[in-house]
Amino acid sequence: MSFASHPITGLDLLLTDPALVRGGRAGLLTHFAAVTSDLSRGVDALVDAGVDVRCLISPEHGYWGTGQAGDGQDEDRDRATGLPVLDAYGLDSEALEPLLADAGVDRVVVDLQDIGCRFYTYMWSMVDVMGACARLGLPVTVLDRPAPLATTVLGPGVDPSCASFVGRLGVPLRHGARLGDIARTIAAGHLDETLDLQIIEAPGVDGAAPWVAPSPNMPTLTTVALYPGTGLLEGTALSEGRGTTRPFELFGAPWCGPELTAHLRELELPGVRFREANYRPTHSTFAGERVHGVQVHPAAQEGSVGSAGAAGLAGPEAPLENFDPLRVGHAIIATVAALYPDQPLWREPAPGRPEFIDLLWGSSVLREGIADGASFEEILAASPAPIELLG
Repeated sequence: MSFASHPITGLDLLLTDPALVRGGRAGLLTHFAAVTSDLSRGVDALVDAGVDVRCLISPEHGYWGTGQAGDGQDEDRDRATGLPVLDAYGLDSEALEPLLADAGVDRVVVDLQDIGCRFYTYMWSMVDVMGACARLGLPVTVLDRPAPLATTVLGPGVDPSCASFVGRLGVPLRHGARLGDIARTIAAGHLDETLDLQIIEAPGVDGAAPWVAPSPNMPTLTTVALYPGTGLLEGTALSEGRGTTRPFELFGAPWCGPELTAHLRELELPGVRFREANYRPTHSTFAGERVHGVQVHPAAQEGSVGSAGAAGLAGPEAPLENFDPLRVGHAIIATVAALYPDQPLWREPAPGRPEFIDLLWGSSVLREGIADGASFEEILAASPAPIELLG
């Protein structure tokens, strides 16, 4: 296999030397976005290389990514290989134990395309599988991948009262790390039992891989860059753009008006521009209704590569690391709260659970801070500190 002009992943390295996985029957926690450097399916390549894969284990959205948010696997067998597909979505580490024990595997291999955001759930599927494997005495091999964007760490950790499947532990909200770093951190001090962990490192450069959307609402790298901030809108009564071709770039509500765009533009947030937009979602919040809202556009900084004249709108080489998505998310929610005080702001929580916005942020500090008119800096300073990730 030639790696010329392609970033090298842990999968690629394993394919050149299958003996790196030390024998035995393997369960593969993976999805369709886990591809080789030539964009072939990883599971097919592993089987062809002689790795004894006995089952696929699928995270949220299912192996093929056909499920929407909150959905798992909709097929129980992979058509190409005939391998059974085990649905791990919604199962914590204790519930995963009998699933893995019944699968008759000797180890679990993890190969998932992540996006570097704490409330994107693939990371936590890996962590829950790690916990189950530690108790079962099964080794875990993580095939690492370059991160989609070369980003800095941003945001708070998690208060224990807000631990959930969108944040089991206090990983920074935008961690920007590779899954191998997350696995290494978890195994070093956040499991009750010792785990035999192997990480096959990815020497490729972050941000260099062709983008294969790992879930239905993560279509582009612009979405990836915005999601740690605009993903917070999932905790509000607003549409976050699901049911459109620009999820997490579009947002709004039928009761919003042009004043929302005007106020956001007045903030002059670095690295982004706001454009008035109307849309009609095909599903999710306000499905079938006309939504008056806004689209967020990453914008070139003055003098940066990719600048497009006075408008500052970014072209194909958009500088997707030139803005703070958390600041953008806070600005949107705070502006909506100020402009429309008589409209519901927050999504209804599940019975007996904290507010969903608290689960996403990691504490009640964002919600309470917006109610009190606190600045973004004040909210961030009052939020739980994140844990340090091991590189």
